[in-house]
Amino acid sequence: MKRRFLITGGAGFIGSNLVDRLLASDVEHITVVDDFNDFYEPEIKRANIREHLADPRYKLAEVDIRDRAALENIFAGRDFDCIVHLAARAGVRPSLTEPELYSETNINGTLNLLELARHHNIKQFVFGSSSSVYGINAKVPFSEDDPIRQPISPYAATKGAGELICHAYSHLYGIRCVCLRFFTVYGPRQRPDLAIHKFAKLISEGKSIPVFGDGTTRRDYTYVDDIIAGVVAAIEYEGSDYEVFNLGESRTVELRELISLLEKELDTHAVIDRQPPQPGDVPQTFADVDKARKLLGYNPQTQIEEGIRRFIEWFRTTENHRMKA
Repeated sequence: MKRRFLITGGAGFIGSNLVDRLLASDVEHITVVDDFNDFYEPEIKRANIREHLADPRYKLAEVDIRDRAALENIFAGRDFDCIVHLAARAGVRPSLTEPELYSETNINGTLNLLELARHHNIKQFVFGSSSSVYGINAKVPFSEDDPIRQPISPYAATKGAGELICHAYSHLYGIRCVCLRFFTVYGPRQRPDLAIHKFAKLISEGKSIPVFGDGTTRRDYTYVDDIIAGVVAAIEYEGSDYEVFNLGESRTVELRELISLLEKELDTHAVIDRQPPQPGDVPQTFADVDKARKLLGYNPQTQIEEGIRRFIEWFRTTENHRMKA
């Protein structure tokens, strides 16, 4: 078991859940890099890590991954077995208005971390990629062997570029790079801008929810516990020096069905605000996870009905705490 970790984006949704899992093991130390930017309320991230800060094995570095010199300082006096790179500017739609920021963070930031892995002889690098790299893929389910040459958003393009940079460093320097294409992750601590969290809040407040298109878009929604199981397996993966894996639930859910599930768990009717389709949005995502099952032992357990129930349970608890604060 690798026991010394650098985790970028470790105060965010997926990252903080990963830290939970690792701190529950015999990990030696974890250094988390996060810049607490204003993409959403930074206090949400600080709440995610409040308990982590009390653990002597945990260290927080408030650093932007674009800042190579600041990243270099983190490595002084620390040895790492593995870098798990989850930090990124996220979201398809915001990338349309700030493509330079997405390129600088997601491409140059990834290059900075791979350079540090090279110079500090770190041989395991796990990269958080995205199902968005597939673009409008007519073949379903999406397989890792499918071409990714037609991204339809700057965000998707930066994630595809990150995978390619990982391949170059794996080939040149013998760094084992495991790229994980996440499919619409949800669950406790989900970012407030993502559909399930955003819709739950609006529905519970009696406000309308924006639905882009006719509601027939489909997504492969993946519960965060299943994603974390896949990330931990990637950390321990000792196969070839470069691999790409889909991490999804391998089931598609129509947007209209998702809204119905939220209505059921919230016991409230949703008011729909119809909007035109959004540039950059794909009509569906659907993961073929056979490769991850075979090589990582990945076996997603949480169906959308149970996942939404758990999410709403967390959402209500969190909202109650917020109201009392």
